[in-house]
Amino acid sequence: MSSDVDRLLDEHDATGVANAVRSGEVDATEVVVAAISRAQERNPALNAFVSTRFDQALDEAEAVNRAAPFAGVPFVVKDLAVQVAGLPHTRGSRLFADDVADADSELVRRYRAAGLIILGTTNTPELGRNASTEPLLNGPTRNPHGLDHSTGGSSGGTAAAVASGIVSVGHGNDGGGSIRIPASACGLFGLKPSRGRVSGHPDYALVAYPMGVHHVLSRSVRDSAALLDLTAGPMPGDAYEIAPPQRPWIDAVGADPGRLRIAMALSPADGTEAHPECVAAVESAAAALGDLGHEVVEADPPWTSDLILEVLSGLMGAPMAIEIDARLAELGRDLVDDDLEPFTRFLYDSALHASARDIVSAMVGLEALGRAMGEFLTTYDLLLTPTLPQPMPPLGYLDTTNIEAMFERAATSSALTSPFNITGQPAVSLPLATGSNGIPIGVQLAAAFGREDRLFSVSAQVEAAHPWSIAPVWPARSEAGWPSYVESHAHRTMHEA
Repeated sequence: MSSDVDRLLDEHDATGVANAVRSGEVDATEVVVAAISRAQERNPALNAFVSTRFDQALDEAEAVNRAAPFAGVPFVVKDLAVQVAGLPHTRGSRLFADDVADADSELVRRYRAAGLIILGTTNTPELGRNASTEPLLNGPTRNPHGLDHSTGGSSGGTAAAVASGIVSVGHGNDGGGSIRIPASACGLFGLKPSRGRVSGHPDYALVAYPMGVHHVLSRSVRDSAALLDLTAGPMPGDAYEIAPPQRPWIDAVGADPGRLRIAMALSPADGTEAHPECVAAVESAAAALGDLGHEVVEADPPWTSDLILEVLSGLMGAPMAIEIDARLAELGRDLVDDDLEPFTRFLYDSALHASARDIVSAMVGLEALGRAMGEFLTTYDLLLTPTLPQPMPPLGYLDTTNIEAMFERAATSSALTSPFNITGQPAVSLPLATGSNGIPIGVQLAAAFGREDRLFSVSAQVEAAHPWSIAPVWPARSEAGWPSYVESHAHRTMHEA
């Protein structure tokens, strides 16, 4: 039976696994045992997990309600901004290394109600402030497409667990691209929903940190849609409520989206050129969308690099500083040198000098860009861009112990994803290309606020016409190259700076 379960996990998405459990074709315990075996075999090479709860997972599998939508499906939760009772909530930081959650977050309760079986929590860069998952506390997570390469960040541990076939779907969150970047790097489907779509309760989010939102990284469009149906919605007292969809998102999968007018932008707001392989991926996607009957035209979105930088600088540092200060108050001590990585410490110190005017100015910028992009997407139905303007770099390229290197390099990674965290609009990375070095390259689609349905419809249409592989990447590739254009561009940028 184990070979049958392994074949099930290799050849089907989470929906397919749940269907097999519900029908009695397999037992939930068999599925979880197989997933745990994979974790024990594969995690030493990947470093995807930071904590596990295998015994509890087995107990839950034995008692699972087979009628639940995702009954018996193994799952992982990112170790950032979500708590799993009894597990450490380290946030990838030495300052929080011994912080153990005493209760589940609301989102985790919703995952459990859906029948998902949580195996453990996954690696993240310190406090999510890096586009590569290589924290000093837990060490780097390695990409199964090339073990010397990054999985992206900050949901990089989950991306490695899904791409390698340990699980078929897993939790992530996205405050600047942290679902879409690792989805791109690991060949997965990754949706960032609209602002406020998924409650962050009990964490403060909608006002305190308006750019972040939770969802999953998956192998298929339908898994993402079905799980959003099961987890979206506010909690009493949330800062505001977004209008619910007119029909379940799963109904959008396979539905005809009609003929859409899609804008295409190939470069970030600062005008720098995207890598030719990333451009080629978008142009290929545009051709595929054209073949499906959509109109794709080049257009310049109303974003400016200065405004994006102002918003990110004002709204990413202050919430982090408040979280750090609260932790220090809980511990009853001051900050010491080895509490934070050098780049995080720099961001923290900078945030301490931010004025109320700086924060309000950033909020005004957030609203201004949201209005401008909202107006833009009344002329166009979707916006098509690269997910990343350059292929995912090797581990060590985004080194938080080197502040100068981080300033030269980090902003590039989120240049095309972070604008939609500012505007609050939904955006998705589709796994439509692979670079010459064997590392996947994602293509991004963004829609108007609240229009996840349109993203699901078009994504499923592309998925049907140009299916991507859902087979696990295992055994992992030992290494991958890095395109020479990127190396020369990085060298030039470093010296010009």
